[in-house]
Amino acid sequence: MNFYCHSTLTEIREDGFSPAALKMLTGGNRKFPHRLLFGRSDVTTIQVEKVAHMSISGVQDKISLALKRGVLRPVDSNGEYILKPVPSLPIPCFAGDVPANEHLTMQIASQVFGIATAANACIHLADDSMAYITLRFDYRDGMKIPQEDFCQLSGRSPEKNGRNYKYDGSYEEMGRILKRYCNAHIVELEKLFKLIAFNYLFSNGDAHFKNFSLHESSYGDYVLTPAYDLICTSMHFPKESRTALDLFDEFESDFFNDNGFYGRPDFMVLADMYGVQPLRAIKMLDSFALRKEKVRMLISRSFLSDNAKTDYIKRFEDRLLAIR
Repeated sequence: MNFYCHSTLTEIREDGFSPAALKMLTGGNRKFPHRLLFGRSDVTTIQVEKVAHMSISGVQDKISLALKRGVLRPVDSNGEYILKPVPSLPIPCFAGDVPANEHLTMQIASQVFGIATAANACIHLADDSMAYITLRFDYRDGMKIPQEDFCQLSGRSPEKNGRNYKYDGSYEEMGRILKRYCNAHIVELEKLFKLIAFNYLFSNGDAHFKNFSLHESSYGDYVLTPAYDLICTSMHFPKESRTALDLFDEFESDFFNDNGFYGRPDFMVLADMYGVQPLRAIKMLDSFALRKEKVRMLISRSFLSDNAKTDYIKRFEDRLLAIR
């Protein structure tokens, strides 16, 4: 029987984590459990009890955990990790695969395409259901790091912009916002471009304004945070739109008008708007096809169900056709 690390998906001798994964998840060689002492139903109870003290935003079920003597325990403050179990809300397709989907997509982003992400893993709960866990990156040396998402940076809110405020805008606008707040905007805009392309290639139709953030670096300037909430959403919601936001404020390419979806010409225009050199943009877009086999390998090792693995691969290969 083959065992794969619950974080990096590298082959290991027994169920659990590789030494490299333990270092990333704990900052050293501390023990880290791959199975927790509570089940999915307990998460709801814990969330209700702690909700008044929780600082993690969003609607997905999640709780805060701290690692103490090799055991992950729910806490209402000073949490080191965020745990997301299988959602309690109805999901049209592959509901039980949501945690494994997010874990896989985050690992592909970091391992295959060099996108900075928070350390993460896919672990078992006591009832054998899966849960996604990620190390928090909004603290440094025990202090909260100044951080704002792109809704906050652009002044968007439900009160001012309505219930769909997170989706009211474009990736073109997101680039202008980043340029306003980042001194090293040339570097950060290229990172943003790559992340937007990644979300498109991996069918993340929920990459909205709150799923991108800036935080203060150790040098005192503002940069993009590690990527978070990367997931192939169309696997669970097949009828959703291909992107959470329009690429542009108003521009529509001939490719888009002819096909009804974005393709390579559109991403090259976005790259130009961001100031990304054409050869750099081409290299980034080409890398998705060039590294297809590494993507397929990680999918095969992931904790997705077999049918979900097949669906995930098909969606990735379909998006590759759009940017070839």
